[in-house]
Amino acid sequence: MAITAFIPVRGGSKSIPLKNIKPFCGKPLVCWAIESLESCLEIDEIIVATDSDIIAQTVEDQHYSKTKIYHRLAINASDTASTESAMLEYISHAKLPDDAIFILVQATSPLTQTEDVANALAKFKEDASDSLLSCVRSKRFFWDEDGHSLNYDYQHRPRRQNFKGIFMENGAFYISTVGNIKASGNRLNGKIGIYEMPEYTATEIDEPDDWAYLEQLMQKYILSKQQKSAIKLIITDIDGVWTDGGMYYDQLGNELKKFNTYDGVGVSLAHQNGIPVGIITGEDTTIVSRRAEKLKIDYLFQGVTNKMETIKKLCNDLKIATSDIAYIGDDLNDVEVLKSVGLSAVPASSPNHIKPYAHLVLTKKGGEGVFREFVETILNIH
Repeated sequence: MAITAFIPVRGGSKSIPLKNIKPFCGKPLVCWAIESLESCLEIDEIIVATDSDIIAQTVEDQHYSKTKIYHRLAINASDTASTESAMLEYISHAKLPDDAIFILVQATSPLTQTEDVANALAKFKEDASDSLLSCVRSKRFFWDEDGHSLNYDYQHRPRRQNFKGIFMENGAFYISTVGNIKASGNRLNGKIGIYEMPEYTATEIDEPDDWAYLEQLMQKYILSKQQKSAIKLIITDIDGVWTDGGMYYDQLGNELKKFNTYDGVGVSLAHQNGIPVGIITGEDTTIVSRRAEKLKIDYLFQGVTNKMETIKKLCNDLKIATSDIAYIGDDLNDVEVLKSVGLSAVPASSPNHIKPYAHLVLTKKGGEGVFREFVETILNIH
């Protein structure tokens, strides 16, 4: 039985312009949904349905294996059009068979994981449901506008730990069959099953405040667990990270750099935990060479114009993936690396337009021991 995942993404978002491709924790928002589905073995194809050439190009530039672009009709991408209209349009266009499973996935729920989709599909089949939706369990007490309690007896207020709560739709995904969608004209129909997701997935991105809140949740519940366990090499820039980015000269015109001893401790902590450290910098100075030698830096690359090319060659030599690398940089020449590695960070002093490309924006500025903060974050030292 074929399984199609369908992600509708309009270009006309009003609250956050082009939000579906705005960088969220370092990558375009829609890519989080796509990559969760790409990793799901049960999914046969992923359809990104959009009316925007910019969104389409952004997705195509990622070169996903199972993902295809469908250029939806403008009438079904308007502010008043329903999501069902886009679903039915594609189903008709693709001539999907009635017994095919169809999953509507929302790009505005980036915390959805591969295992959520896989487990929900298994539940959908095992329970012989006609459709299924993702929900979170809310243990809040609800009332209507007439002062009537809706989900508990206020005269016998339950303790939270004994209260089952009520399920709330979180908008992450909906599963049905093509035949049921065509017959009902709705994403939900017949016998409806519920797949429970963690409480932290309750929020969808609709407003700018949702964006900031979900980036924090993504780092806390997902990225921190995925990335910290996978790091095999830490690479750092120098100027603006180990230094404050200032240019200092003595009376003879010799260049000087001010380093922070805390960053030296960061190198030691990494080495104590079996993680090598590399430096990649566009500058080529004896000062950095001496500092690297003193701290027993494992890999030193100076005078580098293309940092990503250098990192790819190092990965090939070490037989590791770019996803095994943690990198900290601070400016434009670091962006490609920040977007490509497993865990990336920038100092608090990094320019604001650079920060969205990193997974983490650290609390310290360059030259204030921010490299040590990065290492301690990776090692989960508090």
